Amino acid sequence: MAKKEKSGARNIGLPNIVYPTEKCNDTNCPFHAPNIRVRGRIFEGVVLSTKPTNTAIVQWNRRIFLPKYERFEKRLSRVNAHAPPCLHVKKNDIVTIGECRPISKTKKFVVIKKVIK
Repeated sequence: MAKKEKSGARNIGLPNIVYPTEKCNDTNCPFHAPNIRVRGRIFEGVVLSTKPTNTAIVQWNRRIFLPKYERFEKRLSRVNAHAPPCLHVKKNDIVTIGECRPISKTKKFVVIKKVIK
């Protein structure tokens, strides 16, 4: 059984995570639902939109080396991530997302941290 933090949030096993202070009843929240585990890849990006319900569209830049031209090119990665209501994610926030089991057809990531500017 996972250990509980002071706020009633479950310890998700990642370092440097600030646990939410309020409790939510979301069944896909990594802090308050027992059936969501964060595993695999972890990314940090900017929230482009939060218009879909409980979803954040997160984008980050990456650089790819092209050996033929001996230069780097910029590319973007964009994914849909589940945004638990206890984290209060909004547009232009910098967030950390972690891979989890598929929540829907397009959501395979969950927001685990809101980076404070």
